[in-house]
Amino acid sequence: MSRRSPSRAPRLTALALAPLAAVAVGGTATAAAAAPATAGTAAAGTPAAVTLGAVDTYTGLKFTVPAGRDDLGQPQSCTIDADLYKPHSASRSARVPAILTTNGFGGSKADQAGLGRAFAARGYTVLSYTGLGFPDSGCKISLDDPGVDGIAASSLVTFLGGGGSAPYTSAQLGGTTTGAGTVTVDWTVLDDAAKHDPRLGMLGGSYGGQIQFATAAMDSRVDTLVPLITWNDLRYSLAPNNTSLRGVTYANSAPGTEKIGWTGLFFGIGILDGLQGAAIDPKRNVGCPNFVLEACKAKATLDTLGYPTADTYRLTDRVSVSHYIDRVKVPTFLIQGENDTLFNLQEAVATYRSMKARGVPVTMAWQSWGHSGGTGTNTGAAPGELDLTGQHIEDTYLGLRIKNWFDHQLKGSAVSTGPEFAYFRDWVPYTGSAAPAYASASSYPAGTRRSWYLSAADELVGSTKDIQPGSTSWSNPGLGAPASYSEVSGLEGQVALPSGVTTPFDTPGTFGAWSTAPLTSPVNVVGSPTLDVKLEAPTVALTQAAGPAGQLQVFAKLYDVAPDGSKTLVHKLISPVRVADVTQPVHIELPAIVHRVAAGHRLQLVLASTDAAYKNAYAVQPVTVHASPTAPATFSVPTAP
Repeated sequence: MSRRSPSRAPRLTALALAPLAAVAVGGTATAAAAAPATAGTAAAGTPAAVTLGAVDTYTGLKFTVPAGRDDLGQPQSCTIDADLYKPHSASRSARVPAILTTNGFGGSKADQAGLGRAFAARGYTVLSYTGLGFPDSGCKISLDDPGVDGIAASSLVTFLGGGGSAPYTSAQLGGTTTGAGTVTVDWTVLDDAAKHDPRLGMLGGSYGGQIQFATAAMDSRVDTLVPLITWNDLRYSLAPNNTSLRGVTYANSAPGTEKIGWTGLFFGIGILDGLQGAAIDPKRNVGCPNFVLEACKAKATLDTLGYPTADTYRLTDRVSVSHYIDRVKVPTFLIQGENDTLFNLQEAVATYRSMKARGVPVTMAWQSWGHSGGTGTNTGAAPGELDLTGQHIEDTYLGLRIKNWFDHQLKGSAVSTGPEFAYFRDWVPYTGSAAPAYASASSYPAGTRRSWYLSAADELVGSTKDIQPGSTSWSNPGLGAPASYSEVSGLEGQVALPSGVTTPFDTPGTFGAWSTAPLTSPVNVVGSPTLDVKLEAPTVALTQAAGPAGQLQVFAKLYDVAPDGSKTLVHKLISPVRVADVTQPVHIELPAIVHRVAAGHRLQLVLASTDAAYKNAYAVQPVTVHASPTAPATFSVPTAP
């Protein structure tokens, strides 16, 4: 069992940086899951009454596994702490498939306890383990490196395929509690007994999502993946640049801007885990505390410069699926969060597009929740959306889809796995299952695009003929000071914040803004708006050749402005941009969102010079945008019915 208590210093459980199952029980999700499913559940197959089987549990399993090389380049072995959940009826003559799952960042195997029992009761063997560098597992945090974490997980795949035995602390078998012993798995479906190849899927969120790609890249015995709210490219996640993108990987000539809030919390949690786990593996705190040395160097670089360098890329590229995705060839159900400023929707889109281009079966759903928006009462799934705590999987939209996915991929059941693309709409009322709130499409993107153009008087107009010539100018304060505020997602729900501190704002004179006329009918935004614009910055044009520190920084965002003037920054999402060459037009991808802008409301595009959640330019950077009917700046918005 983990030594930590629920009152330990902030972990990211409620934000889903930690454990999937723990998030599922947050907020209103658990209560709502008990409600009966509505007819809308038929999108993934209306469930019949579910008869749950008894579950045997083995707790405190210990593995010592090879895990690549350590900071010094020497081969290393790591201790892994795990729990095993087995259908009581499973045997050599009644074999079942397996699911491997691990924690989100800052969590442990305990966070998957509900998930383990739930799927074991539904005919799967589940092995839940604590990832390297967390509570009772050894070695340092390697950021889901395929060559470390992926290799370590491969040994667990072998165990689930009948290869070897593992000691455990205690077990509950058929309702009887027993003491310590050893267990060998001889009841899983085997695709190749000689290779200890079980029929196996993986499931988990955030850090427990990326490990699935890392494992599948190293071990062809993995059959299917269900990663939730995870990253495509960590260089984008922690230092985004939303221009010159290939997926979400930006060109090296224009690196991104550090997310100082998220990177600070990320390292704080990891270091604390190392201190608490010193007795398990004292080497975790030698040198870079509980992180591989490259991670500490990358953090120091980001904090000093505000942007990553080629040395940083060598780490982030190695631990990001975008850079080894050609080795991931198994059917994958991507689930990403609409409310997520850490790993946004663009990350899942990049993975989806890359897998689809390679002919890999892939499905994607955008759920309501992610790493952001924790308030203590709204940290989990929407009612009837997801519950992996035990009894109500079939009564929730995503729970049923995940179960059907595994039943289809691992059991060969002729059950629908649902649409290729689905997304949650918070403006759709429903009771019971959240299925009615999900729209479906045969692929991504869905719908069409609608364009507006930047015009004088801070307007967005619907036709180039309506563009009035003019200009809008602003400047940052300089010295790295922020003049705009968007979010502190890493702290919301974890500490008490002063009233109003979570309301986004922009300081006059430090941003440009353009608004549509009040809408005559609702507009449903589904996907990433884009902006093609020329930014005039003469002083930056003189300094940009010196490198990123001299390049222009801009923060693009989209507000929903109500008739009374109140503004909503949807899920507090923004798109940082570092412009490599201000003498050329720039293409900016704004945050992907799912949001209804009501009739009578206005869309407002804002280009801010700074943001408090990021590292900002030290030099003063005056900027002007000209509105011209002969060279229009185009704002394109993806819309759906």
